[in-house]
Amino acid sequence: MQTGAHDAMPERRTALEILADLVAFDTQSHKSNSAIIDFIADYLAAYGVAVMRLPNREGDKEALVATIGPPVDDGIVLSGHTDVVPVAGQNWTSDPFRLRVAEGRAYGRGAVDMKGYLALMLALVPEWCAAGLEKPVHLVFSYDEEITCLGVLDAIAQFGVSLPRPRAVIVGEPTGLEVADAHKSASIYTTVVHGFEAHSSKPALGANAVMSAAELVSEINRIGDDLFEAGDPSGRFDPPYSTVSVGTISGGTARNILAKECRFNWEIRGLPGLDIAAIEARFAAFCRSVETHRLNRFGPYGHIETLADLYVPGLAPDPGSEAERIAVRAAARNTTIAVPYGTEAGRFQKAGLSVVVCGPGSIDQAHQPDEYISLEQLAAGEAFMRRATGI
Repeated sequence: MQTGAHDAMPERRTALEILADLVAFDTQSHKSNSAIIDFIADYLAAYGVAVMRLPNREGDKEALVATIGPPVDDGIVLSGHTDVVPVAGQNWTSDPFRLRVAEGRAYGRGAVDMKGYLALMLALVPEWCAAGLEKPVHLVFSYDEEITCLGVLDAIAQFGVSLPRPRAVIVGEPTGLEVADAHKSASIYTTVVHGFEAHSSKPALGANAVMSAAELVSEINRIGDDLFEAGDPSGRFDPPYSTVSVGTISGGTARNILAKECRFNWEIRGLPGLDIAAIEARFAAFCRSVETHRLNRFGPYGHIETLADLYVPGLAPDPGSEAERIAVRAAARNTTIAVPYGTEAGRFQKAGLSVVVCGPGSIDQAHQPDEYISLEQLAAGEAFMRRATGI
């Protein structure tokens, strides 16, 4: 733990001013986030707030947890990620790492996903410090959400161990301040077909990895068709079915050489309750069939391997949970929603914590050039956060 103590509180800053500072840090997911964590730690130290910094194994990225209020159970966690998606190849009309405010919108990479929420967390620190809280507010700043959702795990592990166990977690992804109690899981794979090179005019002398991979991709299409037909029994998701997708594929060296290797990356985005293991088993059985009847038709030339790269757990509905109760009241909503994208909320739920997803802005503006959050949503998010934490 680190603490900071000052005789005089610093001058109060607005969420928009803080957002400008946060956007200026280039925290694209392939880069270090240490500089922004330094900034956040210094900001919190100015208010005498205790922080815990949790670096990754390589030491180039870290999460931070801050606790305001007494060290007792039943507090509230507000959680957001510091990393943003890349800007390469996007046609921005202004510098993505310099906040631009125009026509009621604040533009910049991460403005809505999700440095706007982080700015609100920091902007309210002086109010929480002055409020005489009976239950703590825990602030979590994570990394690598955009690529693995693993950067929050060390922070989650602190609750109930070195930190008090909270009663509710609100992950502030942009939902337009609707309360999301469910989202899909994400299972990510790399399949590699190993063939054997030979002249394309003599197919019996080798094994064409690209041709076999084409059959595997076709099977993934058929799996997707079956998931489409199965639909969404809950009627809550858009799209209303689990999805599969092949994102990248590469292989071969020349038109007239049987391809030695072909690899592709693919994913399953599953509705809560989808039997992922059954899909994996179906695909594995099909791979064995292709190995036998296509890849090794003329001899033992090749094999197929599939690596499970990552699993991001979904968020399952928990009607009447403490997190839902707090967020629905604070957002003045009567119902909850489901979202199709993954978040860190599934990680919190897997650890046994009550969690929902609720934050300002629209996911439709995320990951795009000229990403923005409306100033109206930013203000509404601040009001939501005050109500959720009882100040």
